[in-house]
Amino acid sequence: MTESPVVLGVDIGGTFVDLLLVDETTGQFRIAKSPSQRGDEAAGFANGLKALGDIHRAFAAVHGTTVGTNALLERKFARAGVITTRGFRDVLEMRRRDRPHTWGLTGDFRPAVERDMRLEVSERTLASGEIRSSLDLAEFEQAARQIIAWGAQAIAIVFVNAWANPANEKQAIEALRRLWPDGSCVASHEILPEIREFERTSTTVLNAVLLPVAGTYLATIAAQMPPNNDGGFHIVQSNGGVMSVEMARRFPVRTALSGPAAGVIAACEIASQAGFPNVISADLGGTSFDVSLIAAGKPAMRAQASIGFGYTIRTPMIEITTIGAGGGSIAHVDSGGFLNIGPQSAGSVPGPACYGAGGDSATLTDALVVCGFIDPRRPIGNRPDFDVDQAKRVIHRDIATPLGLETMVAAEAIIRVADNRMAGAIRLVSIERGHDPAAFVLMPFGGGGALHACALIDSVGIAKAVVPRFPGVTSALGCVIADFRHDRVQSIERPLLDCDVKELRQRLQSMFEETSEAVRSAGVRLDVIEAELQMDMNYLGQTHSIAVGLPSEFLHADFDHATLINLFEKAYQRSFSRLLRETPIKAANLRVAAIGKRPKIDLSIFAPPKDASVQAARRPSRDVWHDGQWRKMDIYSRLDLPADAIIAGPAILEQDDATVFVAEGFSALVDRAGNLIIKRQKAS
Repeated sequence: MTESPVVLGVDIGGTFVDLLLVDETTGQFRIAKSPSQRGDEAAGFANGLKALGDIHRAFAAVHGTTVGTNALLERKFARAGVITTRGFRDVLEMRRRDRPHTWGLTGDFRPAVERDMRLEVSERTLASGEIRSSLDLAEFEQAARQIIAWGAQAIAIVFVNAWANPANEKQAIEALRRLWPDGSCVASHEILPEIREFERTSTTVLNAVLLPVAGTYLATIAAQMPPNNDGGFHIVQSNGGVMSVEMARRFPVRTALSGPAAGVIAACEIASQAGFPNVISADLGGTSFDVSLIAAGKPAMRAQASIGFGYTIRTPMIEITTIGAGGGSIAHVDSGGFLNIGPQSAGSVPGPACYGAGGDSATLTDALVVCGFIDPRRPIGNRPDFDVDQAKRVIHRDIATPLGLETMVAAEAIIRVADNRMAGAIRLVSIERGHDPAAFVLMPFGGGGALHACALIDSVGIAKAVVPRFPGVTSALGCVIADFRHDRVQSIERPLLDCDVKELRQRLQSMFEETSEAVRSAGVRLDVIEAELQMDMNYLGQTHSIAVGLPSEFLHADFDHATLINLFEKAYQRSFSRLLRETPIKAANLRVAAIGKRPKIDLSIFAPPKDASVQAARRPSRDVWHDGQWRKMDIYSRLDLPADAIIAGPAILEQDDATVFVAEGFSALVDRAGNLIIKRQKAS
């Protein structure tokens, strides 16, 4: 594997495959967008490569994927078994004593591994790390043979308190790999050596059920790569970092929000280079609307998430709020007589009715085409011209007739409902978290995000919007620019004053060496490997802890208890505005991340050409249904606009991968990197 300056970013979504090829040395780039094929992603990827054209130089590929998320949501994962400590067979059902429905005595929760496929063995490790009972190896091997005979494609080993001492688990996984050398198997200490029995069990089990799925998927995609892909094939993680494909095969659970995370990383970098440290990213794809908040140049992170009820994954990930309001989301009149949209989606096959591919449901895209916001003669992704009459027919039948509306009024109502749902998602990550939207800019991307920018500015009170140069391939750009990252966690679970600070530093050093080696093994060009250190701490008796950032200097310099206490109290004060000075402090976990910083790409490579002009960008105007009437709107070819051009609304700016709507009372400025800065015009 060589360190190639040419990087191919690949984002395979539910509707389109987006590709961006960038040469980091020359600044040359190419983009392509092709319909994805759900269930046969490799074929969609192959079509995307054809649309991109020949790649002559050696390159590295970085892929953002949603295969893990889709497999869990649709329960299309491997049949797996679990071997656990006697008495802990039902951890997956017990969860946190929650249930899918607040009311009633029944629930519909089904664990990822059925109870019949979970067996118990004799062994016991105490929370102190003391081994009370060693593993009965003969009993364990008998259980493993039984699960394999029942048709398991993967096996997870989860022993109680293995986070404190993994000796029994290590013996078990070594025996299983000798017994079943070609099988997919994993132990909890390899995935999450952290206290919290349910979260550790759930994360390990979900990793196990995804192992065969991820292995097959990644091998299939890798087989489509051209022979000059000697820079390696890498995968975006849910934390926004990148890992090698070998790591992704071992830890597929870390890719649960891979695709959306790549978009957030791109939004962060685009906004930073444009001079906006506070951003709300808004990715409108074919099936969903994904929102994330970036404050002071850093995306919000969370320690765990659930992919559907009860499928909890505890691993660092970018905090992303997702709603079913994408371009392919189906509009419908619910049982109460109200117009709603999503979460069901027409996807890419058959797709919205206007695709003319057999879709027979009204979607957001159909409404946008009928109202004239999207030119039916300029479909995204090399499709045939859109069928406006078919889109009108399904909107009239499914929406207008039940609600007693004219067809055009019904079409605009679909757009308004979608706007309101998107605005609600933005309020959730901003206002409801104590952030003032006026202090942020909105970055809409995906094929349709910029069509809703002005409505969202008005509805939420955001200052302005920054539309990337190529909104439709923003997630693919995130794949290209994302840093490489590997995380490690280790539980401590002791009063802070009982911890030996020299031992803590040794643990930090050991964990950083391990994670750094994982980053270096990827074989890509890195400027430097940085450390990100945290300690989860709380007051003794509290259930939940807070993540306290530690200076990277702690890897090399001595520190004492007083320093750690001071850092904790500052973090606790920020979170809760008070301290419990009489209560002892507990150290819960150590967290270390090694971040391999990629060479920065100057996004001015996307700048408008020197000979661009507003006059050359002007296209014939057309009628668009907006605010209850047909209105003549100016149309521009966005990529032909020069830097510093200002376009006053109402206007539509078109490009191959997206469409931008500038409403009346707004203006759009083209900045030096080709981004569009949309804001309200000052009153005269």
